[in-house]
Amino acid sequence: MEQNTLTEIIKDQTERALWEVKNVTDCVPDEMWNREYCEMPCWKHIYHMLHSLDLWYINPRDKDFTEPAIHEKDLNNLDVVSEKELSRKEIEDYLVEITAKIRKYISQLSDEQLLDNPQDCEYKKFTLILAQFRHLHSHMGMLMGFIIAETGLWPTVLGLERPFPDGVYSKYF
Repeated sequence: MEQNTLTEIIKDQTERALWEVKNVTDCVPDEMWNREYCEMPCWKHIYHMLHSLDLWYINPRDKDFTEPAIHEKDLNNLDVVSEKELSRKEIEDYLVEITAKIRKYISQLSDEQLLDNPQDCEYKKFTLILAQFRHLHSHMGMLMGFIIAETGLWPTVLGLERPFPDGVYSKYF
């Protein structure tokens, strides 16, 4: 990992976080997908986490932000029961979309820009990124807890030093 600039570190940690999100999502057994945790189905916890990452990592005040095609009012809100259900494929496709969007954003980001405010936003770019790491990993911890409690299996995470798996790997430690 290059550590010569803050943006190099952010890129590496973002890639690690996105890999872990995919792995943890892949670790949710089908029988857990619609099971309720804290009165919401497991998939909705994942969607909430992803929707927040999509909206808040770059600029939550972006007037041109487009909701994903699968979205409907309050689908991301863990305090509101939704009639709509999302499939694993819809969640996986949304994660691919978000990953591409974030990769493009951070590939153009410089250290000097980290203390800039995105257009019409009161928060610095660096603040938004750190806040999303905090939010993302709060929900990742909950999801991992659901998985561990239901299956007894611990989803693989990369941490700071583990290399990205190449090819076939175990989703669990």
